Amino acid sequence: MEKRDFYEVLGVSRTCDGGELKSAYRKLAMQFHPDRNAGDPAAESKFKEVNEAYEALRSPEKRAAYDRFGHAAFENGANGAGGFHADFASSMSSVFDDIFGEFMGGGRRGGRSSRERGSDLRYNMEIGLEEAYAGKTAEIEVDAKATCSTCSGSGSRPGSSPKVCPSCEGHGRVRAAQGFFSIERTCPTCHGRGEVIADPCPECSGAGRTTEQRKLSVNIPAGIEDGTRIRLANEGEAGLRGGPAGDLYIFLSIQPHEFFQRDGADIFCRVPISVTTAALGGEVEVPTIDGGKTRVRVPDGAQTGKQFRLKGKGMPVMRTSKVGDMYIQVVVETPRNLSRRQRELLEEFEKASSAETHPESTGFLARVRDFFSA
Repeated sequence: MEKRDFYEVLGVSRTCDGGELKSAYRKLAMQFHPDRNAGDPAAESKFKEVNEAYEALRSPEKRAAYDRFGHAAFENGANGAGGFHADFASSMSSVFDDIFGEFMGGGRRGGRSSRERGSDLRYNMEIGLEEAYAGKTAEIEVDAKATCSTCSGSGSRPGSSPKVCPSCEGHGRVRAAQGFFSIERTCPTCHGRGEVIADPCPECSGAGRTTEQRKLSVNIPAGIEDGTRIRLANEGEAGLRGGPAGDLYIFLSIQPHEFFQRDGADIFCRVPISVTTAALGGEVEVPTIDGGKTRVRVPDGAQTGKQFRLKGKGMPVMRTSKVGDMYIQVVVETPRNLSRRQRELLEEFEKASSAETHPESTGFLARVRDFFSA
């Protein structure tokens, strides 16, 4: 019987990429697997056809040959895709390792390296807004796992060395046959490292690491923002068996300030002023983020929410020469705890007031009356 086109067998186009090819194969292999279709010759035949098609197309070189010559590319003893003869089991093991290897704990050959990278660490640091404005160099203390000084990270007692794992013979994986293909699993003896510690170091008990406290210097640039992450390379935990160290990440948070609120590079300061200052005008003294003071001229008739801009008095933009601005927002304070004389004066002022002295309130009341009389 004439063979079907391999692309047709897998239900993919001739222009599909490797990911689409693998996905289509996985779906069909699951569908027609003999374990799911016991005693069904048609399913077994379909399963073999699907595997033959994928074995031919999964390699870029074989796929290129098939695209050019068709099935003739694998006839007359040519490499590997045609037929399911004596090499069928090893071929299926290769294919299934390629497709389902991630479910079995990794690739086919060899275990993971015994030199494993150390874990990354996180350190939370809180600073004041003035420190964020000026920048600083901070000293921190971190408890982390460091390379054992006794065994230099090998995990073995000085004078001895790790031995090849007797269960997996150094491969880090063990194979179990199931039918015509085999499944690999991580070696339970060495946990995939391919070696075992026969004589552990007395200081670190074979881990190759001990916990110690380290003092580190952290440079905080001027203008740094809340939530910024600073990376200190190779300052995390030491790796296993002398592996490379992880990184240390400093997560910055900025404390709320008594006077200032920050919005990017700009600073806002809410300044209460008296009724008389708002009505007659005057000057108010306000602090600045650099630790100094400045005076702001308030015009007569200033209302709550009136905003004044002080150019260049904000936060620096990190790693640039730019600087934000400072905005003064005035809030008119209503007087409280009036004396009898103060009350009398305000009452006299109220009687002498007109629509011109209180245009907003007078206008609002007029609009309200019009609304209800409409």
